[in-house]
Amino acid sequence: MNPHDILKYPVATEKAIRMLEAENKLIFVVSKKATKDEIKQSVQQLFKATVMTVNTTITPQGIKQAYIKLSANSPAIDIATNLGIM
Repeated sequence: MNPHDILKYPVATEKAIRMLEAENKLIFVVSKKATKDEIKQSVQQLFKATVMTVNTTITPQGIKQAYIKLSANSPAIDIATNLGIM
């Protein structure tokens, strides 16, 4: 799959911003068919960042979200700034 088809858009809620600052995590809405490995490869390819872990959840509304923890040498705040979240 194309990385742009896997990662749809970032989540910019209060919880997402708190996780961004405290835990170096980004939250993205992703394709329901995307696997954790595909999500990890997409983030690494699009943002040139090192991904530690990927956790996914499907909301009651049927939206799949990916919680992406980045390594210490890839600050999530820098990526969020480039995306226009911060």
